[in-house]
Amino acid sequence: MNTVLSYIEAGHSDGAKLLVGGKRILEETGGTYVEPTIFDGVNNAMRIAKEEIFGPVLSVITFDTVEEAIAIANDTPYGLAAGVWTSNISKAHHTARALRAGSVWINQYDGGDMTAPFGGFKQSGNGRDKSLHALDKYTELKATWIKL
Repeated sequence: MNTVLSYIEAGHSDGAKLLVGGKRILEETGGTYVEPTIFDGVNNAMRIAKEEIFGPVLSVITFDTVEEAIAIANDTPYGLAAGVWTSNISKAHHTARALRAGSVWINQYDGGDMTAPFGGFKQSGNGRDKSLHALDKYTELKATWIKL
């Protein structure tokens, strides 16, 4: 919670416009909850755009073209996941191919199941969890040669 609140403070400090949320809630329960938070006027120089927050904070970054959106999305050392919303299937495929992310969801977010690999690109992790691709992380191959 404190980490998420520090990102929200960084959003303020960097000049992003808080639209909603941004505070700790339900303190009386003893929980560590943060309101869903939305910032507007965000750019990739801001910490809330550059880093993985893993909390209920959304940074709105505007763009004019698909190419600009791809450049903004790829301008980060991370690449866990991305979402694309469009009614144009060709544009969806083009964008998904160009995004440097381990998962790309089209017209949805956070779909999938245990049979599909999950993991990120760049600094968002090495390897893949879930599916047969994860078995390599938990096994060591050994060759044994015997002459009889």
